[in-house]
Amino acid sequence: MIMGGLFGVYSDSDCLEDLFYGTDYHSHLGTRRGGLAVKNSSGFQRFIKDITTTQFRSKFEKDIKKMHGNKGIGVISDYDDQPLIINSHLGVFAICTVGKINNIENLAKKALKNGSHFSEMHGGEINPTELVATIISQGDSFKDGIQEVQDMIDGSCTMLILTSEGIYAARDKLGRTPLVIGEKSGSYAVTMETCAFPNLGYKITKFLGPGEVIYISKNGLEQKITPGNRMQICGFLWVYYGYPASNYENINVEVVRYKCGSYLAKNDETQVDLVAGIPDSGTGHALGYASEAKIPFSRPFVKYTPTWPRSFMPQDQSIRDEVAKMKLIPIKELINQKRLLFCEDSIVRGTQLKKTIQRLYEYGAKEVHMRPACPPLVYSCKFLNFSRSRSELDLAGRWAIKELIGRNIDNPIEYTDPDSDNYKAMVEVIRKRLGLTTLQYQRLEDLINAIGLPKEKICTYCWDGIE
Repeated sequence: MIMGGLFGVYSDSDCLEDLFYGTDYHSHLGTRRGGLAVKNSSGFQRFIKDITTTQFRSKFEKDIKKMHGNKGIGVISDYDDQPLIINSHLGVFAICTVGKINNIENLAKKALKNGSHFSEMHGGEINPTELVATIISQGDSFKDGIQEVQDMIDGSCTMLILTSEGIYAARDKLGRTPLVIGEKSGSYAVTMETCAFPNLGYKITKFLGPGEVIYISKNGLEQKITPGNRMQICGFLWVYYGYPASNYENINVEVVRYKCGSYLAKNDETQVDLVAGIPDSGTGHALGYASEAKIPFSRPFVKYTPTWPRSFMPQDQSIRDEVAKMKLIPIKELINQKRLLFCEDSIVRGTQLKKTIQRLYEYGAKEVHMRPACPPLVYSCKFLNFSRSRSELDLAGRWAIKELIGRNIDNPIEYTDPDSDNYKAMVEVIRKRLGLTTLQYQRLEDLINAIGLPKEKICTYCWDGIE
């Protein structure tokens, strides 16, 4: 699962150290490209690197010695090259984005008719950041251009724009992704992940609202567009791809994961010997479960990460499986003859999880129980890129439904009610295919309670199909 992340700095002095480390703190989002751009007296400087199998820091540590400036933006990009540097009637600017544009082809055709042109991205696709930059450049001001983007796109787009004088920070229209401003003496920073702030000395100043635009310059913070009334922040941030030390809407990820685990335990009477998390994102959920159930927490698997990329990043399935196998090292003494209960952030396809479960039995496990921290995924995300590379029909819930009824269906809404026979039959198919002793998913209302926001402010589309 991939998404992307943004970080920007405006400082009274050179900003490169903060920009470098702040951007790097977004690398956990599991993406393929990193980029930095700064503005100084000589103009704009930019570097973009492939970080698919190499850490961001090792790719950029030499380049940042060549860069200098008091303002800059950085991006961990899900698949396209950015930041881009654009020359327009608004002046030269650098831009980076996170989001998903579902109507990109229609918008590109419209722009081409108006005389615009696009560079080709990998595979001949239009770079969505370039499309956003084109729309902005057609506006009378950056403010108007950003507003035009938010009004025109189907999907979501959060962005940072670096100009000669400052930085525009714009959260997507419905706030599906977060954007937060921090401050320390002489500097402002803007980030998607607040985990970037503590070690750099920033204190949170403001969580941007949905669609809000803030301009950061020598004059401080200036609100260019006020926030909208409706928010649909992605609930999966707290479940899976957010970093444990980050806060969204002032709600900490790790705290939510403990609560998720606690809710799982409250709805469970299974007798087991130990509770564990599928590392790393399942760990917080498992700690919450173990504490509530008063069952020992243990680590029958440990992860070896120094030389292995994230297992979902390689494009070839066999390579992904090999990476997943080599990274998780079993501890037989904690597995043999044990009844094990694992908490996991989610079950997306289940391909790698099935192999992990098989290894547990090979090492002598008596029982293996699984407790995902969210409901079954039955809809592919329409608003962010974290499921971009997967067909909706690859989702565990969807292939289970097909196995049950012998065909694919467009809208599996009748399989989302945890009290229905259809839901129970779907979960049983998944349990059998994975080889689990028992499988019990989190209920959506418990997940919402763990997050602590009203349901209408959280996007739950991937679980219940409600937009």
